Amino acid sequence: MTWKRCRGLIASDLWRHAGRLGAGTFWSRFLSTPGLRYTAVLRFYAYARTAAWCQLGVRQMAVLLLHHYSIRFGIDISRDARIGSGLYIGHFGGIVVNAAVVIGDNCNLSQGVTLGQVNRGPKGGLPTIGNNVYIGPGAKIIGRIHMETHAAVGANAVVVEDVPPHAAVGGVPARVISEAGSEGYVKPHGLPAHTRKVTRSLGRSHHGARLVRSARSMERHAGQ
Repeated sequence: MTWKRCRGLIASDLWRHAGRLGAGTFWSRFLSTPGLRYTAVLRFYAYARTAAWCQLGVRQMAVLLLHHYSIRFGIDISRDARIGSGLYIGHFGGIVVNAAVVIGDNCNLSQGVTLGQVNRGPKGGLPTIGNNVYIGPGAKIIGRIHMETHAAVGANAVVVEDVPPHAAVGGVPARVISEAGSEGYVKPHGLPAHTRKVTRSLGRSHHGARLVRSARSMERHAGQ
């Protein structure tokens, strides 16, 4: 990952939290918002793991910070998870995301969420989360589950089947209870037009959409 892309991803996360950009806004939110602090260090680690100048202690410091914040805030998102722009963690505690999980753009993770692995059977594997998805408090998404764009998961739901676009699911096991999806819960990061340097750093197409397409392509090849 380039430093330009790293900055763009951090800016998109900040915009989801604060609705504005700037160094003052970043440091204020970084110091006061555990979710943003964790994601900012996570983004920096993705840059540091490939930057030559970070190999002499900086990358290792980022790993130690993530470990510290995992214990302090109860957020355990694997460093190998592939995450799009505009990640929003409003409340911390009990959040677990497995290493091979893919999360698209503009997604919300609430407290108590688990995105985990199933080791056997037709749903063996890990979840792929589309763009603009809301995952409510205590929700569990387990196995090779595809959550399509603008979907939503209610509190304490256990998702073991694919979720169609614009659907809201709830219950144990989760079932479709509404077609309103994540409307009203997830707002696209909508970076302002004047921040062209930031928007260019995110690329012409959505970073999260590319991640989701890549994950599905890998699944198809694995099944052949």
